[in-house]
Amino acid sequence: MKKLGSLLLISLFSGAMTLGAYKLFFDSKENSSITVASPNYTKNVGLNAETVDFTAAAENTVHNVVHVKNMTTQRVYRDPFAYMFGNGHGGVQEQYQVGTGSGVIISEDGFIVTNNHVIQNANELEVTLNDNRTFKAKLVGTDSKMDIALLKIESDEKLPFAIFGDSDEIKVGEWVLAVGNPYNLTSTVTAGIVSAKARDLSNNGIQSFIQTDAAVNPGNSGGALVNTRGELIGINTMISSQTGSYVGYSFAVPSNITRKIVEDLMQFGNVQRGVLGIEGRELNQNASEELGTTISKGFYISNITQKSGAEKAGLKKGDIITKLDDKMVSGFKDLTSYINTKRPDDIVNVTVIRNEKEKTIPVKLTKRELLTIEFNQIELSDIDESDKKALNIDYGVKISKINNPELVQYQDQLLGGIILSIDGRKATDISSINSYLNTKKTDRAQYKIITPNGQLFSVIF
Repeated sequence: MKKLGSLLLISLFSGAMTLGAYKLFFDSKENSSITVASPNYTKNVGLNAETVDFTAAAENTVHNVVHVKNMTTQRVYRDPFAYMFGNGHGGVQEQYQVGTGSGVIISEDGFIVTNNHVIQNANELEVTLNDNRTFKAKLVGTDSKMDIALLKIESDEKLPFAIFGDSDEIKVGEWVLAVGNPYNLTSTVTAGIVSAKARDLSNNGIQSFIQTDAAVNPGNSGGALVNTRGELIGINTMISSQTGSYVGYSFAVPSNITRKIVEDLMQFGNVQRGVLGIEGRELNQNASEELGTTISKGFYISNITQKSGAEKAGLKKGDIITKLDDKMVSGFKDLTSYINTKRPDDIVNVTVIRNEKEKTIPVKLTKRELLTIEFNQIELSDIDESDKKALNIDYGVKISKINNPELVQYQDQLLGGIILSIDGRKATDISSINSYLNTKKTDRAQYKIITPNGQLFSVIF
């Protein structure tokens, strides 16, 4: 279902396309809105599948779910790093591909949410409604970290749309329906229960999936996960399988995170991701014994990021976070799933244990891009004095983390390396790079990089 990216970093600068699409569609954004369900948390306690009525939820949802076709023609450049590091040679090959997935209509004027991997690298997008009407779709914006994309179609008629439910209120064991188009079979509905919440499969602390045992297969990506009232509580995004087909578990982006991403794309043209500015580890019995504390739940702060909201508010190394606002924090997943629903400059009341006393500290979240930026799963950060001294440089941005599985084999050469320029423009700091790349109209660039061992080279990707 979820394809690996190509060896090239062809989607490196999706931010530029996002901002362009924003200007195209949102000059009159006040006319568009998404609908959120009123609180109604009555549960079907003690009922089995035979006694729960899924028909109303299924009937409503199938009209909101669409079939998405991604048509791609691209020039594939073989791995430039392989050439640089002596593991192969470059080359060009043209490929034509057609991919399919699902999407969910979220407004009567034609906004559709789907997965980023469903529409990635598309030259043309086509959407087919449940009544078999077909429309050309425009890409409004994406969030590759959470695998969400927003599309727009133009229709002369008002469209049926999904109502957002509150994904924080769902419970493990609650019945859910997955609706999509697996194997090009339209309007397919499967049922299951919520198996777990706040799953992070990437180990980067960003993702926070709902895990279910509703059958999800290739083509279901981007489809709806709804509760028995038909409220949208997630966007189905992937399965855990060695065969590529469903084997017991599937995952969905929670509706609260999806809604925040969509609202950001509508209002700002890109995703506004706030961060506390801390590093650390979640507590369990072993970690608590190692750290010399009797507290076995929470998040232990081991480092505070410079210039972050956490530093300005006075959080300290050794603090143990136990609550954010009214949300209990048992570990990292609880912390990240809540912060993912917030924006820069939002105030979060952070409750910590410090010197065996509880203390609540208001923290203004920092814009993530002020601390790090990420392109195609490569994180960049500003260099510090030790970097300058080690490599005898006075500017540049550091490759601080590589999450892209296709570049793992070059991690030793690239991790910790410093980008000195992009397209001949001096990479003074994170801010200057971010500003340039957000206005760049092409998806390729030339980089001048100095590796941690002092090797200087230029590469195009």
